[in-house]
Amino acid sequence: MERRQFGDSGLTCSALGFGTWALGTTQYGEIDVQEATRAIHLAIDHGIDLIDTAEAYGPLYCEEILGKALGGRRKEVVLVTKVGFLIDDAARKIVGRSSEPAHIIARTEGCLKRLQTDYIDLLLIHWPDHKTPFAEVIGALEALKAQGKIRYYGVSNYSVAMMEECERYGHLTANQIGYHMLDRRVEREILPWLAAHRIGFMAYGTLAFGLLTGAFTPETTFVEWDWRSGGKAFGLPLFEREWFLKELHLVERLKAFAADYGKTVAQLAIAWVLSHPEVTVALVGVRNPRELEENIAAVDWRLTPADFAAIDALFEAEGVPTYRDAEQAL
Repeated sequence: MERRQFGDSGLTCSALGFGTWALGTTQYGEIDVQEATRAIHLAIDHGIDLIDTAEAYGPLYCEEILGKALGGRRKEVVLVTKVGFLIDDAARKIVGRSSEPAHIIARTEGCLKRLQTDYIDLLLIHWPDHKTPFAEVIGALEALKAQGKIRYYGVSNYSVAMMEECERYGHLTANQIGYHMLDRRVEREILPWLAAHRIGFMAYGTLAFGLLTGAFTPETTFVEWDWRSGGKAFGLPLFEREWFLKELHLVERLKAFAADYGKTVAQLAIAWVLSHPEVTVALVGVRNPRELEENIAAVDWRLTPADFAAIDALFEAEGVPTYRDAEQAL
């Protein structure tokens, strides 16, 4: 498994990361927890040593499942989690955002308990709360680092302006934002800025939240409590009916493109992200060993400039936007 370094930090990990949002049974469809646990262990066996989670996934369920699943294998992985939401623990419901220092510190303690560990390799602020001064946010993260509760810190879903302010008070190890063939907004400003400042980039949504797996059909629907049922995906209309049908037609053409290489469309989606040198790790949600094996087989595939051009031509032919110049809702 290829390994990559987070910017100028001493933190390295596998190029493919295990994303656990799909383990949040209240947000992302039905899963088999036992199968997911087997997939986690199989991932580690195959060299995937970064596992990404958050207290908001579930909420709380994902960290609990992961803590139990890792067991004695905790030290074999780079464990990433995120804080920054206000969560009603009793109701297991997100009720707002907060990056206030006392909140960050208190919620990190909860993450440690649920994950059954005494340190977190990389702690991220999940979303900006738009009210807490960044000096205070970084101060809290530096305090946790000094206490040995975390090894490195970073952010998720932060703009360039936000990161520039954070860098006045400390040094970020990573920013984690959605990035896939159907959403290229980070290419315009964020990826170049991260590369220039030697900060790692974690791409989530590599498979476009299922769209690039090839599993959906025009008849596919989502249960009411699946977040995709609302149509929007981080500010983009990916699951709104008109665009969903266009995207499915594009996926069929991408399937044929991948088949020419003896690959699946999901493998193409992973290779597309990892072929961008600014990407440190591509996160992929895995629910079972079969999906994991398919994903691992894509890691060594690097697309050529001709491949990228051919893919872009398919987008243009199908009238599907890449949203590169769209604003991100941060």
